[in-house]
Amino acid sequence: MSAIVAEATSTDADLPEVRRIGSDDLRWALAEGWKDFTAKRGDLIFAGLLYPVICFLAAIVTFNAPLLPLFFPLVAGISIAGPAVASGFYELARRREEGADESWWHFFDPLRGRSRTPLLTLTVGLLALFAGWLIVAYAIYGATFGAQTAYGASFATQAGARIADFANQLFTTREGWALIVFGNLAGGLFAVVTLVCAVVAFPMVVDKPVDAGVAVRTSWKAVRENPREMFGWGVRVALLLLVGLIPFAIGLAVVLPWLGYATWHLYTRLVVR
Repeated sequence: MSAIVAEATSTDADLPEVRRIGSDDLRWALAEGWKDFTAKRGDLIFAGLLYPVICFLAAIVTFNAPLLPLFFPLVAGISIAGPAVASGFYELARRREEGADESWWHFFDPLRGRSRTPLLTLTVGLLALFAGWLIVAYAIYGATFGAQTAYGASFATQAGARIADFANQLFTTREGWALIVFGNLAGGLFAVVTLVCAVVAFPMVVDKPVDAGVAVRTSWKAVRENPREMFGWGVRVALLLLVGLIPFAIGLAVVLPWLGYATWHLYTRLVVR
């Protein structure tokens, strides 16, 4: 991703034209995304359910090892990979827009066609961001709690006791609140980088025969042209993801496909095609 970001500093003259949008366009994109979801929810419910399953596996891994502080970063960081998984939803929304066949198996078309190489490049960049987020999150944990909360004698062997003990230290100590504050600040920074690099890039490589560098540069351009609106979009996405995590991340089976379709429609308003 770093090479792609560096390329974004070059001239924008060869990039597609980007429109200025307003808050009405954000609401329109979400409304159109919901229409797509309700039309296709039966065919692709398995894709939406993938996220709650991943959250469940993350809980199993972290609750049974000295990785409990990474549970929230793991769950929160899943959204970083969302644009890559949503590529299939972009393809279906594109087909629905054109009146073409929108059967569920076309969900996998981006992996087989011209989009495969740029999608792979962009996905590797997101995975690097995800790994960076986990490293930073654990470093913040180590800097705030240090060795004093190591999973030694004060931690019971049962997962429930571990969770209660960690939650007590998190919300009742100065170190715990420092972890919350600095962790959320770092997480917000990673979320902004993901939004800036991916909001247009992924749907664009599904839509057009462009390489990953052009797609990321266009995404940066779209955010620069519409900073307030894109901030508003990021807030909407964050709130919907938060709602989707309750209860037990089951709501993500609805929220993430909805956001996938909606992001496609946002792209069509942002970029002149």
